[in-house]
Amino acid sequence: MTDNQPQKELRLKRGSTILGYIKQFSATEKAVFGILVIMTFITTIIMTAKINGHFLNEVPGNGGNIREGLVGLPRTINPVLAITDVDRDMSALVYSGLMKYSDGDLMPDLAEKYAVSADGLTYSFTLKNSLTFQDGSPLTTDDVAFTIQKIQDPALKSPRRADWANVGVKIISATQIQFILKQAYSPFLNNTTLGIIPKHIWNSVSDDQFIFSKYNSEPIGSGPYKVSSIARDNGNIPTAYHMTTWRGYYGTTPHLGAITFTFFADEEKALSALDTGNIDSLAAVSSTAATKLASDSAQAYAVLSAPLPRIFGVFFNQSQNPVLADKNVRQALDMSIDRTAIIKKVLSGYGSPIHSPLPIGMGATLQDASHPDIAGAQTLLEKNGWKKDPTSGIYQKKGTKSSLSLSITINTADTPDLKQAAELVKNDWKKLGADVNVKVFEPGDLYQNVIRTRKYEALLFGELVGKDRDVYAFWHSSQRNSPGLNIALYANSKADKLLDEIRSESNDAVRTGKYTELSKLITADIPAIFLYSPDFIYVVPKALHGAELGNITVSSDRWNSIGNWYVITEKVWKIFSNAKN
Repeated sequence: MTDNQPQKELRLKRGSTILGYIKQFSATEKAVFGILVIMTFITTIIMTAKINGHFLNEVPGNGGNIREGLVGLPRTINPVLAITDVDRDMSALVYSGLMKYSDGDLMPDLAEKYAVSADGLTYSFTLKNSLTFQDGSPLTTDDVAFTIQKIQDPALKSPRRADWANVGVKIISATQIQFILKQAYSPFLNNTTLGIIPKHIWNSVSDDQFIFSKYNSEPIGSGPYKVSSIARDNGNIPTAYHMTTWRGYYGTTPHLGAITFTFFADEEKALSALDTGNIDSLAAVSSTAATKLASDSAQAYAVLSAPLPRIFGVFFNQSQNPVLADKNVRQALDMSIDRTAIIKKVLSGYGSPIHSPLPIGMGATLQDASHPDIAGAQTLLEKNGWKKDPTSGIYQKKGTKSSLSLSITINTADTPDLKQAAELVKNDWKKLGADVNVKVFEPGDLYQNVIRTRKYEALLFGELVGKDRDVYAFWHSSQRNSPGLNIALYANSKADKLLDEIRSESNDAVRTGKYTELSKLITADIPAIFLYSPDFIYVVPKALHGAELGNITVSSDRWNSIGNWYVITEKVWKIFSNAKN
């Protein structure tokens, strides 16, 4: 534009410019006009934002970090050796297996596909193409076979050895491998979630040095997260691990960019760090602590919980006390227990009442904690020849040769929850009219000198049912003697038959039906009184989205849904949101 060309202006009628027209306003008119302009501007912005928001969706963004507290120190971040919650928690992120759990379902992970032979004895797996470990080395069936070989090696004393005992391994090619079982075992597929270790690293480590290798503390796997850095104190003891997403991961990279683990000597110190904001999350929190945390809504964290497949109850050894051989007595003892009080006082409400030998979902349903029926229990005893001694208040029953007294000793471990539960059971049974004693043992002593020897009348204890849902060891008559786990010394030929059939049944619906039948059978025989299943409790930051616990067996199962976790959000047009997710 040249200097002699007239500049374009916005004009009103008769040629006046807008600016010139405004200059003619009085001071009041200018103020009113200014306010109108500002209001119009603000209204336009708001309307634009609302219109824009109507067409936008909020979706997970990639990145961000959570700082997780762990009670204890890592010793062996290695799926072959991991036995503590700390080791399993960290191993589950660094390593991956042939199969994995996702949203509660078992699905291929390193495997592209798998097949099971008609007789249930051969499991064939094909690996995904171009798999690598986090150091860039190829991952092949050699690594899978090597991992299992190490687990089966008795010198290493792997906690997973029983899962792979008597399993043959046959390498077909670099991507194909078979596992051959001696007898059908339908839960076997759960064992293939085992993390795979790299043969090129571990092959040169001797058995006696295996547990001391630096790769137990500096792990290299093929999972979604890799160890980025390790902080240590002056004694070279790790104080924190920083893990970041591994960009070479063959699956979908998690949204959550990093997880920093900080270690604490006990829960009290970990809770203090949570309170001061030095950590964001804490797993396996005690029910007492969870109650306090949940009551403080102003804090930046939330409390999640999910039932654990752990069956706590009183298991009877009828051979040690003839009183307990009377089914009417066992039924009366069951009727007199206040499960609601146990859950409230022992678990602070974080638990479920149970009346079955199976966890919820395994042929058992969630039941209300039926109120104790002391009067009904006393009536049952009296109808069957028991009479209350007017002096002691204890029920007695006269026999042909001698009289019986309703006297029972409960053995349990020296842990706060079990001791408190035992005392509550004792008080309920005393109200019934029983003479009850509680004996407390150090956990190691309880196992060695009480459980293994089967020297107890009543044992208040817990059973952990794994993801394989196999309860054979707890209820089959062949497992009555140590090292079997049938601590109720239960023997029923119908139950044995069901347990055998369940192990070889591949159809889930049929298995569930058999579990239901088994549960009814055991419950009717009353070899034990089932009390409660505790909850797994996880404290997470409120800023964390997508965290769902689902089915929890051990602490590390909380990572099963980590692919859905995120702390950063993005807004995209709705037409692109499906692609973004």
